[in-house]
Amino acid sequence: MSRDQGRIGVIVPSSNTNLEPDCALLVPAGITLHFTRVGGYDVDDVPDGDEMRRFALAGLDDALTLLIAADINVIAYGCTSATLASGFEFDQQFQKQMANKTGVPAVTAAGAIIEALKTLHISRIAFTSPYVAELNQDAIRFISTCGFEVVNHFSVGESYSSREMREVTPDTIYKFGLQADHPEAEALVISCTDFRALEALTALERDLGKPVITSNQAMMYAILTRMDIDPSNILAGGQLFTQHATRLQQALR
Repeated sequence: MSRDQGRIGVIVPSSNTNLEPDCALLVPAGITLHFTRVGGYDVDDVPDGDEMRRFALAGLDDALTLLIAADINVIAYGCTSATLASGFEFDQQFQKQMANKTGVPAVTAAGAIIEALKTLHISRIAFTSPYVAELNQDAIRFISTCGFEVVNHFSVGESYSSREMREVTPDTIYKFGLQADHPEAEALVISCTDFRALEALTALERDLGKPVITSNQAMMYAILTRMDIDPSNILAGGQLFTQHATRLQQALR
């Protein structure tokens, strides 16, 4: 099978064990994934906003340099909270910094969530994450700043360390999603690239009757659309992926 249709470079937090398998579920044949890990935090700590703000720039230049050598076509930063903790303007500048360094289009997981909501023409959302309450509020502020109303949220991560949050099961995340949902919410957002939310996505969309956006799904969608790839046949990506071609057709009418 051909491997020459494109290369995706992704920067991954060192303790993250869920982003890479999620990306593998969402990548089309012929596209290859290339990862570089960055550290600079204690995996047994319960991460807060200050730690995430420090982490955002830890090892970034070195990671970008390593991925440039792979002749990537798109670069992605795979930690949602690291950029959202400093706000939307920081996230946008962060993307520009990555693009300027690598010479290719850049994506952040946090920015990709906003893009996904705009793509789906969503205005009101429900929200959940494994973050501590303070970081959860940073996330809600980030989303609200971009013009979306968070009608309900469910904070689950008062005691989850970086090591612990990756072990939360999809069944548990499904229950968190149900608790976060609200009748007025047009979509559910589940934030964090090291949360097994993608595996709960299909059941949540079925039972809630609305789109579900996860960090890894949104990030991969942003990557693929920058590569002009139609992801409509990737069922694991939920409505964001499978309705892509339909949305394009409607836009042309």
